[in-house]
Amino acid sequence: MNTAKRFGLVLTLALVLATGFGCAKKQVAATPEGTSAPMATEDDAARRAQLEALARAQQIITDAKVYFDFDKFDLKAESKEVLKQKADVLKKFPSIRVLVEGHCDERGTQEYNLALGERRARAAYEYLVMSGVNAGQLEMISYGEERPAVDGHNEAAWSKNRRGEFKIIK
Repeated sequence: MNTAKRFGLVLTLALVLATGFGCAKKQVAATPEGTSAPMATEDDAARRAQLEALARAQQIITDAKVYFDFDKFDLKAESKEVLKQKADVLKKFPSIRVLVEGHCDERGTQEYNLALGERRARAAYEYLVMSGVNAGQLEMISYGEERPAVDGHNEAAWSKNRRGEFKIIK
């Protein structure tokens, strides 16, 4: 055999052996029915628990909104409770980054509502920071009246549109 063929054969054999060593089989345990199923390792269980905790944390951050009175940006007692829960989660999960959004109802000029939405977002932002959340985890934006949560031209709709919302950005 010539040298090139030998080299090719040795290289192929080395690659086959290398791939064989890199592939480990999963451990299999017998199930009550007598079939086999992959065993969950402790690492898998811990990873799954972390992912579930992260999903719950993200839900706490995004689900609850804070609401404001007409032409106001001060936080109500119930809003502070909502923000306290969000702060606890954000301190526990420092990798989560959140966009704090300020929203208004349709009354007022566009410029006024953008400014009011920013004050509302800032009120929530500052409460979170004062509660111990790292400011680097938070960003703010005002949408003013641009993104209503509820369509309508009455107090029931307006009260749902005067809000602060929280979106995961990372």
